[in-house]
Amino acid sequence: MMGLLHKIILSLICIFAICIGATAHAQGIVVKQAELEKTDTGWRLNANFSITLPAGLENALKKGVTLYFVSEFMLTRGRWYWFDERAVRVERQIRLSHQPLINQYRITVGDFTFSATSLPEALRVAGTVGGWSVIEAAAISPTKQYDAGVRMTLDLGKLPKPFQVDALNSKDWSLAGEWLRFPFNVSMGNVVGRQ
Repeated sequence: MMGLLHKIILSLICIFAICIGATAHAQGIVVKQAELEKTDTGWRLNANFSITLPAGLENALKKGVTLYFVSEFMLTRGRWYWFDERAVRVERQIRLSHQPLINQYRITVGDFTFSATSLPEALRVAGTVGGWSVIEAAAISPTKQYDAGVRMTLDLGKLPKPFQVDALNSKDWSLAGEWLRFPFNVSMGNVVGRQ
């Protein structure tokens, strides 16, 4: 009887651990795909991020707190004798806000503003990067091999101060996507990286 009870308790603990792991993995920012597209003057980045907000951030957004996401692109070249060379590093900010009176979400990227009627639609638009000029041809050497990397994070420094304190004490508030890295050189033309 005691052995059976022990097995049941152990099974429940395993199921609980699996559920917690699935919930933690479901929230965050994941790069689904990134593509470097060749142009006359350099390369543009097209990327898709999947953004899932934890309940605390979703509630804060619906109560009027603006969320700032940062898309980052980096082009590095490994060197055996020193640190990696950073040939290119660029960032751009995506602002996501909710207007409770009209129940609409606004996504602002640079001078462009988009409206969405639902949070999933707003997150899809915020996670779509299209035609972002990231590499100028003069900034890189045509004979060298590089590693491209792209990611998106939530900029905690732009949150109101009380929320920054919450963010320091809770993993739910820290949304930082992993880098998606893929090889790149000038002769490759369009380059696609997938998770």
